[in-house]
Amino acid sequence: MRGSDEQAGRLFSYVDLETRVRRDHPLRAIRAIVNDALSALAPDFSALYSKTGRPSIAPERLLRAMLLQAFYSVRSERQLMERLDTDLLFRWFVGLSVDDAVWDATVFSKNRDRLLEGAIAAKFLAAVLARPRVKRLLSNEHFSVDGTLIEAWASMKSFKPKDGSGKEPPPGSGRNTEVDFKGEKRSNESHASTTDPEAKLYRKGAGMEAKLAFLGHALMENRSGLIVNACLTPADGQAERTAALVMIEPLANRPSGVTLGADKGYDARVFVNELRSMNVRPHVAQNNNGRRSAIDRRTTRHPGYAVSQRIRKRIEEAFGWMKTVAGQRKTKFRGVDRVAWSFAFAAAAYNLIRLPKLMGETA
Repeated sequence: MRGSDEQAGRLFSYVDLETRVRRDHPLRAIRAIVNDALSALAPDFSALYSKTGRPSIAPERLLRAMLLQAFYSVRSERQLMERLDTDLLFRWFVGLSVDDAVWDATVFSKNRDRLLEGAIAAKFLAAVLARPRVKRLLSNEHFSVDGTLIEAWASMKSFKPKDGSGKEPPPGSGRNTEVDFKGEKRSNESHASTTDPEAKLYRKGAGMEAKLAFLGHALMENRSGLIVNACLTPADGQAERTAALVMIEPLANRPSGVTLGADKGYDARVFVNELRSMNVRPHVAQNNNGRRSAIDRRTTRHPGYAVSQRIRKRIEEAFGWMKTVAGQRKTKFRGVDRVAWSFAFAAAAYNLIRLPKLMGETA
């Protein structure tokens, strides 16, 4: 018998979201870890909100929605609200029932900005790693560090002289004027972006294009490949090594010692000596290009050095996912604090994506 194509609305809804999400869906395992971590952050959430006034969007739901935005490469808050309005999986993960109204995109953004005040992204990353099921996957001896370029949400046309001596666009040329930079000397000392003054002009390597950018830094635990610390700094030539020392310091000075793998960019004598003073073995790739490396045979002769050099490259997988999927290739935020919050949260999202498989392999 042919079915009917009539489309009639129903007065009541009997949809149970729990039955609509299959039992082996990866988001089930992720949601259990997320809920456990969010429960641990309850005191931090309470400190950010007043005890009087109208209830705002629950911070737990805000963060779950932002995780979906990273997992599914949702480009904007407006698109995220559209998905929440129509996608039962999204509603289930965030904690909305079928009949709950979704939030206005502007209201969502304003409530999200409140979480910037309490460094919630870094605390959420730490809370996920502190869960007992996750903590047993981590070692406390072997790590790798690296940095990556995060392009700023600012056009090169906004990079203008600080003294206001730049060329004025011709009248009637519109907002997107043609600009010729040929022959003009520009540097961070004399110029600044009018869109994001904290973004710096930076070139990642010789022959590469200079961009307005920030530098994101990550510390990876070698056994599982999870990101255990993430931070962001203005872009300059010393930022990667300085950030590496800051991130490894809380984990250093263990009786058994700690190893830190890194690429050739970290092969500097001052950096290597700082690591050794903290009882951290510098498993840094040797840079012998026209210079003498700070890494000698007392480090390279150990089999563990070769292992660290092989495993340290896995940190690029994290950067690749964070940039391609989680939207960190070109940030949508302005200012170091806001971009750093987004970068740390993307690192937590990357860990959550990998955890179901890691926990399944070790179960």
